[in-house]
Amino acid sequence: MPLPPEEPEGNQSPEDPKAKAKKEQAPPFSWGPTLFKMFEAALTTFASVAILGAVGYGYTIYYKRQVLHKIEHAFKPGDPVLDLAAVDKQRKETDHSELVDDEGHRQHWVLREEQELLDAIVAGKLKGQYHLLVGEKGTGKSSMLIDAMAKIDGEGVAMFEAHADPEIFRIRLGKALDFEFHEDNIGSLFSIRGPRDASALLDVERAFNKMEKIALRRRDTVGRPMVLVINSTHLLRDNEEGRDLLELLQQRAEAWAASNLATVIFNSDDYWVYERLKQYATRMNIIPILDLNKSKAVSALRNYRVKYRNENPDYKLLEQVYDMVGGRLSYLSRVAKSRDMLKTCEDICRMEKTWFLNQCWILGMEMDDDVMDQQKFASAAMVLAKALVDREKEMKAVYDPVKGHILPQIPLHKSRQIMTRADFIQQYDAINVFTIDSNAMVRADSVPMMNAFREICSQEGFDEFLEATLTRIADIESLGRTRELTIKDLWNQGKYKVEMQDVRGQPTGSLIFAVGPKGDEEDNG
Repeated sequence: MPLPPEEPEGNQSPEDPKAKAKKEQAPPFSWGPTLFKMFEAALTTFASVAILGAVGYGYTIYYKRQVLHKIEHAFKPGDPVLDLAAVDKQRKETDHSELVDDEGHRQHWVLREEQELLDAIVAGKLKGQYHLLVGEKGTGKSSMLIDAMAKIDGEGVAMFEAHADPEIFRIRLGKALDFEFHEDNIGSLFSIRGPRDASALLDVERAFNKMEKIALRRRDTVGRPMVLVINSTHLLRDNEEGRDLLELLQQRAEAWAASNLATVIFNSDDYWVYERLKQYATRMNIIPILDLNKSKAVSALRNYRVKYRNENPDYKLLEQVYDMVGGRLSYLSRVAKSRDMLKTCEDICRMEKTWFLNQCWILGMEMDDDVMDQQKFASAAMVLAKALVDREKEMKAVYDPVKGHILPQIPLHKSRQIMTRADFIQQYDAINVFTIDSNAMVRADSVPMMNAFREICSQEGFDEFLEATLTRIADIESLGRTRELTIKDLWNQGKYKVEMQDVRGQPTGSLIFAVGPKGDEEDNG
């Protein structure tokens, strides 16, 4: 394609003289200003990131120090447990604190022999061990621990209640240690990921790691171990999750006892905690807390009535009270504060009997097969209760003039043999029907419960009723194991022929089912 002819010079528009002059005067292009602006922008960005990182790092250091400071403050004098346990604290001449109630009376008005030992443990004087308090509900274990804490105003001691849910256990541990498990950390503002994305068990481990740092510092400065009291340890579930948590607690208790960093005190009402801890225990000390004997119970009752009721009851009345409720501290406290002591004793005995019957009463031969599992549980309890009553009849002495009641007891393995069940005894211990002490001996949970056993087993026809219940349970189990074969269509002299073969398929005989003549059943019967 031919190019268009060039336009003559006369037809071209002349260039603007000012633009031409400006173009001739412009300096040549340079990269310097551009690079300077890029460097300035990069330096500004780097400075912003550096300041943000420095602030984030500084906050992290501050937060970690604040966490340790809060945990250290949790072991300073004063404790929320003491504030909840009493309305006020009064100072004694020995410079010890004492808990008092609304009326100014001492709450824990019975001094036990174990109090001196617990005082030494809580004060940090006894080192190198961790301790397990075992005893029935109401024997005064928690009261003695709170009393020991009050004498030192909670200095170096933290106490909290266990729970079956590990999450609630974690929260209560954090409250006792004043540890938030990093839930109050604002590191996300600096793009720092917090460590809270974990299970409750891992959080408990983290709390103990922080506590261990404070314990190391305290050992160097104070020279006494910290004390951690875990109350109601039996509330942990006896399943995989609960056993893992208990194992973690024991591992820490063993390590801290070996290094004199901290003393852990487990407080339990049930035997299974001891049974579980004993498997791996090397430095565990068992402290059984039992009922008061007769002389101490009677003396405590008299002192309370004289001091707070302005009356001096007759010794026979006090002895009658002990005969009815024994030396259980919770029962004695209720009786001592009541106007009519004998009526309160009767109420306690009736309440214990009702509780046992509601949990473990048997239904006899007429029971429905749908309740067989519950009746297995109830009948086994009745069998064991009857065995304890029979054991009491064989004992030479069931009452000591000084010690008081001597409740019959059976070894744990024999109790399981008597019930023909090994799994029920732990459930009985949990509902406070029977108790298992640290020597693996089974007995009634209390004197009122033993009185209930005697009353129930002495009822007319009780042995036959129990036997009928056991027979009915055996019949139901037999029916469950039996398979019934029904043969039909044998009318009009019909027959069934069954051929039998050996393992090689060779015939070994045959069997014929046929309807016999009338009257054969009477003749064969």
